[in-house]
Amino acid sequence: MRKWVFGFEWFNGFLLVLSLMSLSQAALAQEAVAGQSPFMAAAIATGLAAIGAGIAVGIAGAAAIGAISEKPELLGRTLIFVGLAEGIVIYGLIISFIILGA
Repeated sequence: MRKWVFGFEWFNGFLLVLSLMSLSQAALAQEAVAGQSPFMAAAIATGLAAIGAGIAVGIAGAAAIGAISEKPELLGRTLIFVGLAEGIVIYGLIISFIILGA
């Protein structure tokens, strides 16, 4: 059985989703706009991207540590893979900026 290792980024994404959802509820209460909440869409885009990146970094980081322990010269290559997994959050953040800017 495989043991999953997750980073703490998923928790940060979860907190971001909760905080932006509370902001969107406050905005809906003030503006009384029914069914249109760009804050909720931005919260979901950024939060799910952060949760996905946390899972990706956890898996890639665990594999990187295993590879480095066997061959220390693989450090640079493994850091690239972990960095690519971190880029997922940036994509979600860009999408949320696009949603809020429109």
